[in-house]
Amino acid sequence: MISRTKRVARSLGVAIAATAAVTMVMPTSNAFAIDHVECRGGENFLKVWSHLDGRTSVDCYANKGRTGFGSWWVDRISTGNNDLIYYDANGDSVRINRWTDITFPNNPPRVKDIEIL
Repeated sequence: MISRTKRVARSLGVAIAATAAVTMVMPTSNAFAIDHVECRGGENFLKVWSHLDGRTSVDCYANKGRTGFGSWWVDRISTGNNDLIYYDANGDSVRINRWTDITFPNNPPRVKDIEIL
């Protein structure tokens, strides 16, 4: 028969090994905390003007992270105090630095994702 002390020690060893295995398997990537926020004057949020199928939209975002943009056509971007990368439908990525206000009057990009750095 195995003594009680040996059983406790074995159980403790198994628990530690299981914890270590779970810790090593868990992803180590950053959480995506980008937030779609209400656009308010005087704030330095990322602000994107866009259109799709006769609809227009103005959206604001805050905090670092990446989110889908639904392949809308982008007419204007004001980055506020955010560095930005947008990913277009052609597979290209374009970085825009903070405090930039850019318009696309003749050839707007079709944006799949946006990322605040």
